[in-house]
Amino acid sequence: MPGVPLADVVGFLDDRLDVAGVPDYPGALNGLQVEAPGPVERVAVAVDASTRTIRDATAGGADLLVVHHGLFWDGVRPLTGYRHERIRALVESGTALYSAHLPLDVHPKVGNAAVLARRLGLEDLAPFGRWEGTTVGWKGAVSPSEEELSVRPRPPSSGDSVARPASVSADELSARLASVVEGPVRVLPGGPGAVSQVGIVTGAGASFLEEAASAGLDALVTGEATHHHAVEAAELGVTVFLGGHYATETFGVKALGDLLARRFGLETWFVDAPTGL
Repeated sequence: MPGVPLADVVGFLDDRLDVAGVPDYPGALNGLQVEAPGPVERVAVAVDASTRTIRDATAGGADLLVVHHGLFWDGVRPLTGYRHERIRALVESGTALYSAHLPLDVHPKVGNAAVLARRLGLEDLAPFGRWEGTTVGWKGAVSPSEEELSVRPRPPSSGDSVARPASVSADELSARLASVVEGPVRVLPGGPGAVSQVGIVTGAGASFLEEAASAGLDALVTGEATHHHAVEAAELGVTVFLGGHYATETFGVKALGDLLARRFGLETWFVDAPTGL
């Protein structure tokens, strides 16, 4: 199979993710971060542009590595130590690096929060989580699974139909999130036992607790939180479900890999390098 010019892949991603139109932190530097001669035949996707993921991607013969967290978060620094090792591995292998941070978080189709929301069974999705004039997450109504419906008692006078409950228990939502992220979930209690309206901001999204409370949400799903967020959750009446920063941000890059495979016929794979956080 002939390869695809790197410029074509980059142009497609820039356009699909609206890289130029989505504000972000200065160190994000969304888009192509390291150029390579191309063409592109094999694409690896990963959460972080770490030495580990770069080595795994280059060892697998990737022509392009697409990540959520790129190289330059700590600003201009000398290319020494692990910073040099990352760049050296990419350049010597001829592997390009593309990064998409908030443009990937906010996207309604392949974004981290949108994909996670659909996996959790949220309906009637709407933007949530305002940052710098844009929204970085989504909110929606919980829908019960068929299994959950089957174990609920039939409401009186319902005839042959089973009414769809408007909520699930906090335990049910926690179990659902644990299944989706394939890992442990921590819960900061605060909201009602029955969860109906949920906001999602992946990664470090606990700072949107006040907005969740103002929006009348019962719960906020995110990756990680700090001590004061546990206090705020109880005081604001919003339960926080923590699925892990890394685990909640694997969905976007995986969706991008699938998108590139469909659009260009490229071979893509996910490089899994969990941080434990």
